[in-house]
Amino acid sequence: MAHDSKVVRLAGHRPAGRFTLPAALVRLRDTAGQELKSVLASFFEQADDSLFSLADRAGSNTDQSAYFDAMRELRLRRRAMSLSVLQYVSQAFNELGRFKPVRSGGSLEEVDQDTLSLVEHSELEEQVAVESLTNRLRNRHQEQVRMLAARVRHLVPELELADDQIPLSAEVICGGIAEACSDLDIDIRAKLVVLKLFERLLADKLEQFYQKCNQTLISEGVMPGMKNAPVGRAPAPSRPASQPVPPAAPQRAEAMPQAPADDAGSQLASATFNELSALLRQGGDAGVVSRPAAGGNVLDTSRLLARLTELQALSRDEAQVEQVMPLREQLQPVLQPAEGSSVSVTQVDSDVINLVGMLFDFILDDRQLHPVMKSLIGRLQIPVLKVALSDRNFFNRGGHPARKLLNELALAAIGWNEKRPGMRDPLREKIEEVVGRVLAEFTDSVDLFEELLKDFGHFMDLDRRRRELVEQRLRDAEEGRARQERASQAAKDVMLEQAERRDIPEAIRALLDGPCTRYLQWIMLRQGEESHQWQDACELVTRLIWTVDPSPITDSTRAELLRAIPGVVEDLRAALKEISWDPFATDNAVRDLELAHVDAFQKLVTAPVEVEDEPVVDELPEVSEPEPAVQAEPEVALAPEPVPQPEVAPEPEPEPEATIDPEWLARADQMRVGSWVELKRDDDTRLRCKLAAFIKATGKYIFVNRSGAKVAEYQREELATAMQTGLIGMLDDGLIFDRALESIIDNLRYSRKD
Repeated sequence: MAHDSKVVRLAGHRPAGRFTLPAALVRLRDTAGQELKSVLASFFEQADDSLFSLADRAGSNTDQSAYFDAMRELRLRRRAMSLSVLQYVSQAFNELGRFKPVRSGGSLEEVDQDTLSLVEHSELEEQVAVESLTNRLRNRHQEQVRMLAARVRHLVPELELADDQIPLSAEVICGGIAEACSDLDIDIRAKLVVLKLFERLLADKLEQFYQKCNQTLISEGVMPGMKNAPVGRAPAPSRPASQPVPPAAPQRAEAMPQAPADDAGSQLASATFNELSALLRQGGDAGVVSRPAAGGNVLDTSRLLARLTELQALSRDEAQVEQVMPLREQLQPVLQPAEGSSVSVTQVDSDVINLVGMLFDFILDDRQLHPVMKSLIGRLQIPVLKVALSDRNFFNRGGHPARKLLNELALAAIGWNEKRPGMRDPLREKIEEVVGRVLAEFTDSVDLFEELLKDFGHFMDLDRRRRELVEQRLRDAEEGRARQERASQAAKDVMLEQAERRDIPEAIRALLDGPCTRYLQWIMLRQGEESHQWQDACELVTRLIWTVDPSPITDSTRAELLRAIPGVVEDLRAALKEISWDPFATDNAVRDLELAHVDAFQKLVTAPVEVEDEPVVDELPEVSEPEPAVQAEPEVALAPEPVPQPEVAPEPEPEPEATIDPEWLARADQMRVGSWVELKRDDDTRLRCKLAAFIKATGKYIFVNRSGAKVAEYQREELATAMQTGLIGMLDDGLIFDRALESIIDNLRYSRKD
């Protein structure tokens, strides 16, 4: 298959407006091309082995055939696909600021509702697979891409670049993959296997790719001191647990170029932890534990961790799900003073305990989570405390596996609703499994969190794909229903406009309200309101109505009627045939129309010709002499007027209109597809649901539950009123760990000011 139409020059191409790509971006483009070529080569080698293994284990001949087809096509198209992806990425560089990646399933706000058509099932499957790949890469390499985007924007401040316009963003890379896969000569089953392989194998291979891209710009002097710990990097060797962390030196990160990357990350993490500790100590002793007292029995970190491991085993055996105690109460057996002596912990450990306690206090008080989910996540307090005591990077490293697992669990639970007794709940069972394994298996290695994070991510990917398919079908159905309603209303408007003040026989009115209206709807749905077919259909209705009630009547009306009737009958037959109307019903309708035409000719014999009367009407205003006599009559009629006055006197009181604050209307307009809300029902129960679609044609907001089933729909004013009265409340689906840290810092700073 030829690819001439897709050839893009790797150099020399410049966007319009004489824009010149900065030298650092040229270097990045060339380096990224070489690295991405290696990544794709490694992917194809591993994909071939994976497909062969899948075919060998296939449970049916159909599945095995799909795997072998995919493997054979990848072998044949390997070089062409790699070149297609590289050209696509290069185009994103060369057309910086103008390039917009082709989306697999763009957001609903960007879809033209008037031209929307139902998506083929195979195309929908492919769109969902590409979107899943995009989400996987975006979430997996969020921090690295964020730093890369900041450096690219720093180089071209004159351009306003959206996130998906950054040349090496997940959207660009996945757009290139989607375009390369579109030319594969295989059925949809095999194509989905290929896309799933990209999702499973490519995500892990891009980590070093993004690191080298960032390092390329750093070597060019682009924002070398950006303070952020790389995601996915193994934690730096930490000090012994009992050794306190020294205060961070007041130096800038740029002043230590000789330090290895891991050491620099540890120093930045230590500085952040020390800042939190300073705020905590300035805010007083309010926390899980008080400041260590002078003297007494000091529990060092290693012994504290041993005590916490024993406590973790007890909490696992008790399996408290419905009610979880705050960290302060859970630590009482460990920190309670012994008889005759006091037990305390080191200052650093005290700060860690207090920070973790505040973190989980925020989670347990967060209204975004259902109480059952709060209890499940709250059971991780002791394991998370052990992680924080062992690794100070926990508080600063966004990619720490324990933090990411907490965020993923909370994010999955944001839209969870409790099932009825006896119903299976896969999400709750999975979260219970994850929490149970942490309590049972975690000792001191965070590898368990990595394993559970990967397993839970796979579970959520499958669940998200299923929900997206259900939601897409719902959106298609709602869009189709909206277009049907719009076409029906347009057809009714045409009929009302043309039939107004017309004397139409009942049989012809039934013809207009039935098959003719159906024909107008069909044309509206297929061709649109601006098409010439729609104009022809409206003209047919106009001519048909005129032939049964010709007005105004002139001397030439009879001749015009004789010329028009054959064409109307012929066009009506063609129209009803086009919508596959019953031939026998069509013959009956034409027969009724012919009888109506006979009646129309008979009326022409007795009907007066109105043309000659028009000048007389124009001259009437000039004859104004009788007017005084006519005006005298109302004066005589004034006497009996007091009689009807009592009947007219009681005027109906205007009904009070419900006022909607413009602020809530604006909030309704700002609600985005994918936003989670909590809906209060008439029986005072609360339901968590998500805005799945906004139908522009009808102005409807469609809400679905976590399974993708429709649970409510609102018009704009109804939604604003429900939000204003508290029947609908917005839910924050941001990362819970980050929200908790922000809340802790704000609270500590506020208490320090007091």
